Amino acid sequence: YSTISWAASIDKGVQKNVEYGYKSHSTAGTVFDFFNALGTVAFAYAGHNVVLEIQATIPSSPEKPSKVPMWRGVVVAYIVVALCYFPVAFIGYWIFGNDVNGDILISLEKPVWLIAMANMFVVIHVIGSYQIYVMPVFDMIETLLVKKMKFEPTTPLRFIVRNVYVALTMFIAITFPFFDGLLGFFGGFAFAPTTYFLPCIMWLIIYKPRKFGLSWWTNWICIVLGLCLMILSPIGGLRTIIIQAKTYKFYS
Repeated sequence: YSTISWAASIDKGVQKNVEYGYKSHSTAGTVFDFFNALGTVAFAYAGHNVVLEIQATIPSSPEKPSKVPMWRGVVVAYIVVALCYFPVAFIGYWIFGNDVNGDILISLEKPVWLIAMANMFVVIHVIGSYQIYVMPVFDMIETLLVKKMKFEPTTPLRFIVRNVYVALTMFIAITFPFFDGLLGFFGGFAFAPTTYFLPCIMWLIIYKPRKFGLSWWTNWICIVLGLCLMILSPIGGLRTIIIQAKTYKFYS
């Protein structure tokens, strides 16, 4: 679906009166949009705690540590993500300028059948990826119900809990479809800590690298930048949501 997005954009051609300047006409608006964009990029390239569970299932020994195949997998994954995302970002901006929608498929408008195909690929992607992303959440909820609230760990309990959770998240997504703002908000608030600075803090505590050495400086730079990202991005995302909410009509 990424390929459909940029290939269809090229076929559509550069739009008339396209503008490449800042979308906002005020300095404050430009700064907040920048904060939101940082969160969006952080969301797109963030890791996930399920990676730790995947690594825990790989056989590991001093001769063949699990970190070797995991490192290769992470490198390949980021290369694939970059190959999918960068053409969409560059070509989408080239064709539509600052009027490009957060979901480029909306900017394309036509042909309808091709956009429908791209959305179907999105559905296929989500059906698979959602199962992986949500597994730690399911595990946490079911552990709480069984250990704290003394429910029996049965198949009906798992079936009910998981379906209720999926229905709830779907309801929230349909009710508040502020795509741009939510990406920026959660990219900074939720993904920046777990991806960009908490791992660095853990590394410094566990390995205690030499102070003012390359590893020490690298980790501290990532910590400072990650903290700034966590603080600033949600502000930009929240502002975007508030602006969009002013003209939004529920279930329109």
